[in-house]
Amino acid sequence: QVQLVESGGGLVQAGGSLTLSCAASGSIISINAVGWYRQAPGKQRELIADITSGDSINYADSVKGRFTISRDNAKNTVYLQMNSLKPEDTAVYYCNAMIVAGRWEEFDVWGQGTQVTVSS
Repeated sequence: QVQLVESGGGLVQAGGSLTLSCAASGSIISINAVGWYRQAPGKQRELIADITSGDSINYADSVKGRFTISRDNAKNTVYLQMNSLKPEDTAVYYCNAMIVAGRWEEFDVWGQGTQVTVSS
């Protein structure tokens, strides 16, 4: 079974920083594209950053220049460094990954989410 576990969320003042981690575990052969999403109360889940196995990176306009996505393949972990946080960044943050595991099957896996709250 393949799992993703997010960590690093919390309460921070506006202008502050947090780093989220998304760690994959299981019989992993390879991790392909990984995305960070967030969902604020009453809003749809939105993709804010993604990174491919070839390290191609994309950001939503709302976080461009403030957030940085990176991956450590040796640790099967993807990070989201969040700087200059704003109250509107408050949301539950999720990671999603396409993971090849077991008998070379590809799985679309979601983490359980981690809460980020930015106070003004």
